[in-house]
Amino acid sequence: MSYTAVERPSLGASAEFETVFLAHYDRIARVITRVVNDPARAEEIAAEVFWKYWRKARNASGDPGGWLYRVAVRMALDDLRRHTRRLRREREQTVRGATTPEEIHSLAEDRDRVRLVLATLNPRDAELLLLRADDLTYSDIAESLGLNPASLGTLLSRAQQAFRKEYVKQYGQLRNEQ
Repeated sequence: MSYTAVERPSLGASAEFETVFLAHYDRIARVITRVVNDPARAEEIAAEVFWKYWRKARNASGDPGGWLYRVAVRMALDDLRRHTRRLRREREQTVRGATTPEEIHSLAEDRDRVRLVLATLNPRDAELLLLRADDLTYSDIAESLGLNPASLGTLLSRAQQAFRKEYVKQYGQLRNEQ
């Protein structure tokens, strides 16, 4: 793969980025860990923070520390909110409809089936469905996956159809369609 002059970072930019990374990574990861309470997830978010820095802010003037900490805290809080919403939805599903151990087991089995079907889908379809399930807007989904926002509705519809087809293939009819 060849790079154009615009795409290839200069050695100076790479060395400067490495200096910033080495100076701030440990502290950024610790700050994120305090928020999300998961060291592995904190390292993933820290890597995303530095990726954003590389792509957007490294040419900005001033100390990068403030920018890095601000973005790290915001991304950690966003991740925490997503995780909390997901747990709340799963808990509501379990509590709302389930009054017996069999019903609770059935709901857990449904979640496992959904996860297995998502794993067999085209990665882009699975990403679309997961991002939409996390309450992201169409424009946020389009930006994160590099898609045209105007075509997102169609792509989501196709992903839902692919999910439904694969679910029926593996497990028979969907429970809410019975």
